[in-house]
Amino acid sequence: MLEKTGVPAREQVEAVKPTQERLAKGPVAIVECFQEIPCDPCYTACKREAFLPFEDINDLPQTDFEKCNGCGICIGACPGLAIFIVDESYADHEALIMIPWEFLPVPAEGSIVQGLNREGEAVAEVKVKDVRSAGKNKKTSIITLIVPKEFAHDIRSIKV
Repeated sequence: MLEKTGVPAREQVEAVKPTQERLAKGPVAIVECFQEIPCDPCYTACKREAFLPFEDINDLPQTDFEKCNGCGICIGACPGLAIFIVDESYADHEALIMIPWEFLPVPAEGSIVQGLNREGEAVAEVKVKDVRSAGKNKKTSIITLIVPKEFAHDIRSIKV
């Protein structure tokens, strides 16, 4: 499916998800990187060593979810925009997700936007909680969204 549509299959997405027990503990990075290409910025950016060492530069990233605190530094480091932070511990019926954003306009904090799934379909209205730069000289912003918990693993973009 990925090669034809650019959208990963459900099995691929499920294979990189942390356990429900880990998700309940707080924010954690989920890496939806499914193509073996020479890339390792997530590994070099993480100061907590939450990404396992690569045997080969073409290896897919593997995450030690117990070492990850969901800081989001890896989001801005990833040139493929393939890393997301999910925090299911935020509230009973809402979760926080952090997504990379490289479009204009950058959404305003407090605004209500459409949460889009991997296919680009609107699935829920979400609130922009925070907007921050990924760092000096980077065009990527990191957008923190408050989303209905049932969509925490489906929303991967927004429509401003």
